[in-house]
Amino acid sequence: MPGLSAWSARNIPDQSGRTAVVTGANSGIGYVAARELARAGAEVVLACRSAARGHAAAIRLRSEVPGAEVEFAPLDLADLDSVREFADGYARRRPALDLLVNNAGVMALPFGRTADGFETQFGVNHLGHFALTGLLLPRLLDAAPGARIVNVSSGFHVLGDIDHDDLGSERDYRRWTAYGRSKTANLLFTHELARRLAAAGSTIVAASAHPGYAATNLHTGATRLGSGSGSGSGEGARLRARPTAQLMARLMELGNAVIAQPAAAGALPTLYAATAPGVRPDEFIGPRLGWRGAPARSWRAKWTLDDDSGRRLWAASQELTSVTYAALAAGG
Repeated sequence: MPGLSAWSARNIPDQSGRTAVVTGANSGIGYVAARELARAGAEVVLACRSAARGHAAAIRLRSEVPGAEVEFAPLDLADLDSVREFADGYARRRPALDLLVNNAGVMALPFGRTADGFETQFGVNHLGHFALTGLLLPRLLDAAPGARIVNVSSGFHVLGDIDHDDLGSERDYRRWTAYGRSKTANLLFTHELARRLAAAGSTIVAASAHPGYAATNLHTGATRLGSGSGSGSGEGARLRARPTAQLMARLMELGNAVIAQPAAAGALPTLYAATAPGVRPDEFIGPRLGWRGAPARSWRAKWTLDDDSGRRLWAASQELTSVTYAALAAGG
């Protein structure tokens, strides 16, 4: 296996006989990750909100990787009923799960709520994936040793630590701060999950990754919303008009045009975290230069390694989602 500086999708170990679920796999980094896992021999489930885009992605993937074992399954992370339906459906069809890539997400949206009443970014980026992982955990335990969970965070986690008294950032909603906090939640979730897996004696590896600055639909959507398009309440319109939001939107446009790397490169840290030998629990993988480059171990804000904060977020997430991770109770 080459060193980190030389690692590419060609170095993905053989995935034959393994099954992977990739959320948000209809485009961008999620699609590339699903495609390369399938190319390496994995059976891949594309977990996507849009049926039309999910089916189209499956057709496209099969055309790019002849013989690929891939299927679409509906999953709306903004609706916990949909998350439970996905997990129940997976358990009925398959005895085990080797790899869960929690990739889907939303970025810097105007204030909104999920079907369950949570602020959208916290609800989709963190709570939806927290619930999905807990509900699929028995299948992951059945696949161990060798099973992995990869939570896709962002370098933008530095924009905000978790406020445990206002998890949804509702007191003074600033969409970029809320996005950063949701990405901090991804890292804290991984940190506490890795601790609990180890305490329970499980060999499952839970790690995190970030794509750096990659040109994807996530950035495009954030820019479009920042310019004032899209639906929203009067409060949302007011928030979109904040000068900071407008500045960030313009910076995103410039970044996509000048410094962003393609989705194929942005997916490499996720693929490394998901497949490379020697990845350690709670490791954070990103581009070597921070925003672009080959996969490398990434810097992270110190608050994402705070044990007490991780425990508090875990307890709140269990209460909010009613997903208890009973299989790991011994590690609580």
